[in-house]
Amino acid sequence: MQVAVVTFDGFNELDSFIASALVNRCRKDGVEAFITTPTRAVTSMNGMEVTGQRPMEFVTEADVVLIGSGVKTRDVVADDRLASRLALDPARQLIGAQCSGALVLARLGLLHSMPACADVKNRPFVEACGVTVLDAPFHAEGNIATAGGCLASRYLATWVISRMLGEDAARGALDYVAPVGENQESVERALRAVRAGGAALR
Repeated sequence: MQVAVVTFDGFNELDSFIASALVNRCRKDGVEAFITTPTRAVTSMNGMEVTGQRPMEFVTEADVVLIGSGVKTRDVVADDRLASRLALDPARQLIGAQCSGALVLARLGLLHSMPACADVKNRPFVEACGVTVLDAPFHAEGNIATAGGCLASRYLATWVISRMLGEDAARGALDYVAPVGENQESVERALRAVRAGGAALR
């Protein structure tokens, strides 16, 4: 089972790296995340250059596609050629977006009447697409989910792991990275947020 973590130029490191690192805690169970980029390398909003592990076309074969945010997301959605490379299928894929990544889902026509989560800065732009933005960190309906706020990327990862491997696997991945002495609190907070956001966990 493969997860494409779509990462554009100007990306937010927290979005792409937290989600991919958490998912990759489940490699032994056959789930693996790959930083997926439109060009060979992309540069983060803070100047970090990263070489993509998979090209953008990988999204068509991935079981899960997570779209991170960044300072250039509005340029992404305005680029018809780039948008056309994101051939996603919610009937067979889990599709998630972080913060301004909700703009990409709106651009691709995947949200329909579904509300979404976004960070405070990007909320007006998502709303301008006719999407209702929730005052919540995570929301899911069926195979589509959105998260708002950089550290809510762990909720997207929790959703993915739970849907693919079950809640026990998500607990294990979260427990490993939780701050020492706060393991149970951290794990339960993530699971509560995902459940409250409408996701049914296995």
